Amino acid sequence: MSTTTGTTAGTVPPSGGPWKRSRSFDPAVRLLFLNQLTINLGFYMLMPYLAAHLSGGLGMAAWAVGLVLGVRNLSQQGMFLVGGALADRLGFKPLIVAGCALRTVGFGALAFAQSLPFLIAASLATGLAGALFNPAVRACLAAEAGEERRVEAFALFNAYYQAGILLGPLAGVALTGVSFRLTCLVAALLFLGLTLVQLRHLPASAGGGRPPRKDGGDGGDGGTRGQLRTVLGNRVFWLFSLAMTGSYVLSFQVYLALPLAAGGTGVTTALFVVSALVALAGQLRITAWCAARLSRERSLVLGLALMGGAFLLPAALGRGTPALLLCAAVLAVANAVLYPYEMDTVVALSRGRWVATHYGLYNTVCGIGITLGNLGTGVLLDVTGWTAVPWLALCAVGLGCAAAVAALGRGGRLRTE
Repeated sequence: MSTTTGTTAGTVPPSGGPWKRSRSFDPAVRLLFLNQLTINLGFYMLMPYLAAHLSGGLGMAAWAVGLVLGVRNLSQQGMFLVGGALADRLGFKPLIVAGCALRTVGFGALAFAQSLPFLIAASLATGLAGALFNPAVRACLAAEAGEERRVEAFALFNAYYQAGILLGPLAGVALTGVSFRLTCLVAALLFLGLTLVQLRHLPASAGGGRPPRKDGGDGGDGGTRGQLRTVLGNRVFWLFSLAMTGSYVLSFQVYLALPLAAGGTGVTTALFVVSALVALAGQLRITAWCAARLSRERSLVLGLALMGGAFLLPAALGRGTPALLLCAAVLAVANAVLYPYEMDTVVALSRGRWVATHYGLYNTVCGIGITLGNLGTGVLLDVTGWTAVPWLALCAVGLGCAAAVAALGRGGRLRTE
């Protein structure tokens, strides 16, 4: 279990590649790995090219393109808490299946939508779908992997996640070269297949639904109000969520500041390739190294400090391609350090109660943070240009978050035993 605060952050087998390690888990966990790979493959083969389709293919104004994309993001981020709460009440499998089915409909609709209302409806469906399956998948994985292998499971999960990000745009650029409609239909078919596979093979009992009471009762706790009161009243969880929000702001700079600094599609593509390859090649080794040497809290602090430190490279070396690629690589290493222990800490702080609801709230808080952080980053770039100031500000965010998590750890607030 990775909720200890001793000398190690958890037990991760020292050898074996992702495929071998995946096979050591139960079928339900392996299906969840496949689930995330396919979700990202389908999503990233379509979404990076949607803006170009809307503006170039359909001739929409920039404000309308922004509205369509914004609706998708808002419907997903804004509904994460609802999706997580429903997963805890109804069970994880129904929400995973429903989310994948709804994204099938959304992507299929994008293939034929041409009017703004139809595009908004399709975009709304794709975002809401993510809000349904995202918390449920993570809560289900945590439950099915068990306490002793939870960190390892999330490390593998992130490897599959990154593989989807790597393969999706490559498939998308090939399909979109034929037609954007073909890209949408292939993505919809992937989600349809995923829906049917999970409907058939994901056990109905996977991850459970409502958590059992420690006294052996049925989990009765005042209904939905009691559920939300428990989660929203978890003060330490709120503090941890706020402290970790900065990591999402910094990670998102692979989509914002770094591509803007690169100024060309070739370097921008290279940023994503480098990020994904570093994560794929290093995730399990990095997690094993942390598990052998660091506590969970120190792993989190190290990851956040690395994220902040990554932006010292463009601050010192400028906007050249080597500095930007090195920054993306260090961000990927930092994310590989953070992700398994971050996800594990969410479970630990929930104390096994309403895990999906906690994940939903966590995603909502971080989503709001991304929006505000991107706004602040954009303002800095507009005001100061490509000086060292924006990069140093991003570095300060990472170091500040690392200090906040370290303070929580020193105060014993992250201990759950």
